[in-house]
Amino acid sequence: MLRRFIDWWRGPAPAPRSAQAPTRQAGAVPYRVTDKGVSVLLVTSRRTGRWVFPKGGLMNGRTPWESAAQEALEEAGVEGEVEDVALGAYPTVRIRGDRREDVEVTLYLMRVTRQLDRWPERGQRRRRWMTLPEAAARLGDPGLVELLNRAAERLEALAPAKPAKGRRKLKAASGR
Repeated sequence: MLRRFIDWWRGPAPAPRSAQAPTRQAGAVPYRVTDKGVSVLLVTSRRTGRWVFPKGGLMNGRTPWESAAQEALEEAGVEGEVEDVALGAYPTVRIRGDRREDVEVTLYLMRVTRQLDRWPERGQRRRRWMTLPEAAARLGDPGLVELLNRAAERLEALAPAKPAKGRRKLKAASGR
């Protein structure tokens, strides 16, 4: 009897973690094409300092790719043209205090047309343009590297012609 009263008092048990849908976020893969080839822009995360693509929560009244463009502006200080077809999505985890939250991030290619000297999160992050192999080594997350490979496939037609040496898949650096 006492157990039933305590259960009633506490209310229904929360759903198991696996039953809850992950939080959705959108991110941009900012890129530029120069005479040296394609490069992508990475930023550091605020909490850990790891290199990542700009990403964040979906914004009310905006499409996911518009949200991705806004995150690129806020976190990396870049503006540009965002594709409305996603590269794909990768799972990640967000930890806030003692709470763990599953997150699914959908990434969109963004051709950078303007890079700002000042932007909202300038004092909280670093940004760096990297070649595709360098970005793959810095990202370290296999899910992100797979999406970077998809980006490379889409962008290789934009890069200046180079002598053919055979195409290699990008790999994440081990131990990062």
